[in-house]
Amino acid sequence: MSSTVIETEALASRAWAEGRIIFIELTDGRQIGFPADRFRILSKASDEQLQKVTLRLNGFALRWEELDEDITVRGIVEGRFQLAPPRAV
Repeated sequence: MSSTVIETEALASRAWAEGRIIFIELTDGRQIGFPADRFRILSKASDEQLQKVTLRLNGFALRWEELDEDITVRGIVEGRFQLAPPRAV
């Protein structure tokens, strides 16, 4: 007997920022948070600018209009960040 694996694309149903952490809630109920400092443009943004995150493309991407920054939900879920985490001292 063979089985078929069906992959579904991760979609966000909402996004928000708390301090310097960006959170997304996926349509399957999972919530994921990541530090804004893992992305070049977001790392330079103010906390106020980070708060202005919106969903785009029916939940496929996050958008910061003022910063001209887009990040895919798939990239977040897969842990594809631009910058390495800070080293522990």
